[in-house]
Amino acid sequence: MTRNIVISGGGTGIGLATARAFAADGDRVLLLGRRAEVLGKAGVPGALTHAADLTEPAEVREVARLVAREFGTVDVLVHGAGGSGALEPPAGSEDPLDRVAHAWTVAFRLNTLTAVLLTEALQERLAEPGGRVLFLSSIAAYRGSGSGAYAAAKAGLHPYAHDLARRLGHRGITVNVVAPGYIEDTDFFGGGMSEERRGQLVAETSTGRAGEPGDVAATLHWLASPAAGHITSQIIQVNGGAERGH
Repeated sequence: MTRNIVISGGGTGIGLATARAFAADGDRVLLLGRRAEVLGKAGVPGALTHAADLTEPAEVREVARLVAREFGTVDVLVHGAGGSGALEPPAGSEDPLDRVAHAWTVAFRLNTLTAVLLTEALQERLAEPGGRVLFLSSIAAYRGSGSGAYAAAKAGLHPYAHDLARRLGHRGITVNVVAPGYIEDTDFFGGGMSEERRGQLVAETSTGRAGEPGDVAATLHWLASPAAGHITSQIIQVNGGAERGH
């Protein structure tokens, strides 16, 4: 049976790999992202695309109207939007506290607020029973991210997902979080990773390799399947064992 899939951050990396996995099943996919030109190059068969800034309630309301018009019901909602903030404008001040406030605000808006606003806007359209809500977190939520801002923003998704699972469970809707480790072929690092740093991240794994977008996409795809119907309020780590350390 064809399902309706909504994926934020669907133009690149994990979101794009996830979109292709669902499209291969014949599902109808809506890709959301801020950059129309990136979405236009996604090349997912049959997919709809819509450019929107999901940190802005007015633009999220427009997404909700589009979903109502084109889909009606949402079977799977995947939150792939987010990032390190490397693509955002810098703070307009050299004052240290202003810079901290800017970094933390950007991280929260990109990684937490996008997911919360889109979920709240679409929650009444989730299929019942059988609806799925899937959040992308990060290994950083467990062990920090250097500055703390990105890690805290991703960690904020965890209690929200637990509360949402309780709220939606009686409708037959499950809510889960996938927390990847180092994943290659994404825009997260902005092309700025050194070979030394890459080697360090790979060495932290037990599998001896970097993750790929398809590793995470396969996990999300399975969590959206009937086989995972009794799994909810869980955080699934996909990091090759890196979170356990060496």
